Amino acid sequence: MKVAVLKGGRSLERGVSLRSAARVEDALEGLGHEVLALDIGADLVSRLRDGRPDAAFVALHGPGGEDGTVQELLEILGIPYTGPGVAACALCMDKVAAKHELRSAGVPTPDWVAFNATAFRELGAGEALEEIEDRMGFPLVVKPASQGSSLGVKFASSRDEVPGALVAAFSYDDRVLLERYVAGRELAVSVL
Repeated sequence: MKVAVLKGGRSLERGVSLRSAARVEDALEGLGHEVLALDIGADLVSRLRDGRPDAAFVALHGPGGEDGTVQELLEILGIPYTGPGVAACALCMDKVAAKHELRSAGVPTPDWVAFNATAFRELGAGEALEEIEDRMGFPLVVKPASQGSSLGVKFASSRDEVPGALVAAFSYDDRVLLERYVAGRELAVSVL
């Protein structure tokens, strides 16, 4: 079987994607599959048409790869692919929307507050900090609303640490999520 491994791209998680893809390519070749390694760019459609893969393994990380964009393209081209469909990818890439979905389904998720950059500016840092402290207390985890691989994620144990954490998160996204810290071990699980 000829498998296109989609990797790289332009997201901030490019390096993570390239490392993941290298392992996938080795595993596929070890199983006897023909690998068509594609570092995605503007010519992706023509390279997929020319390469004529039987399936695609999506080894992309971050926006453009995990948000449903490339999955939608693969569906249009009629190429089967690994991972969830377009709608699920789009939902999971948006941490705030995903938390709303989880909570509405009865799945426990830590309390949170989300701001976009405009709302944060209009509220003002002082009022925003009051709202955060009143609703959740400390410690908190502050993160961009749509990045992965822990990019821009900061821990804030007190009110004084929130501004720096917000600056870090806003440097990756125009929307941030502040959620109540839950002590324990963090596990990341990839699901195909």
